[in-house]
Amino acid sequence: MSTKSEISFVIKTLKKHRNEFVTPALTEISERSNDPFKVLISCILSLRTRDEITARISESLYKVADNPKGIANLPLRKLATIIRPVNYYKTKAKRIKAISKLIVEKYGGKVPNDMDVLLTFKGVGRKTANIVLVYGFNKPGLPIDTHCHRIPNRLGWVETKTPEKTEEALRAMLPKRYWIDFNDLFVQFGQNICTPRSPKCGICPLTKYCKYYRRKPLFGVHGIIKDSKWTTPHS
Repeated sequence: MSTKSEISFVIKTLKKHRNEFVTPALTEISERSNDPFKVLISCILSLRTRDEITARISESLYKVADNPKGIANLPLRKLATIIRPVNYYKTKAKRIKAISKLIVEKYGGKVPNDMDVLLTFKGVGRKTANIVLVYGFNKPGLPIDTHCHRIPNRLGWVETKTPEKTEEALRAMLPKRYWIDFNDLFVQFGQNICTPRSPKCGICPLTKYCKYYRRKPLFGVHGIIKDSKWTTPHS
């Protein structure tokens, strides 16, 4: 279990370097629109889809319809055609249209800001619901994707097998003041440094508190990358 000082160091270090990387698509959409509905729809589009495609297709869709009523009224075939570059576009089109209609008919055209209600929407799981709360309503939540599951396990913060168990464990040990920034920071870090395969341990500033790194040879396959803006553990 990591101490509060270790957790604080990790969060502060990732915040210090956050501007060195591309902003995740959902963060950018949230900052541009400040619209929970767009966050919800873009999150559904993003599942199993690369960030750059999510951003591009979200923009294309919102040029045609950018609110629950507008998307609910789109013919299903037209909606599917617009979002076709995303994976599972036919299923996503059906779900997006159904959710938009539900929001119009049952919630007055406004996305609910309640986790339990969001989880009743077909196709909305805990990750998506947490993303809507964090990026749509600026409420504390812990959206756990592959990066947010992998990195806390590598650091030794948790020992879990699924994102659901990771969320449960983090809710118990991570101070709530860090929740809103957690997903954004760990997604950036996971996309650029602590990658699934061949993580760039040689330029990682968190090795001091990393269980995964301590189990690796000091000068192993990761190597040392020079001329990095990141503070290296061996410099």
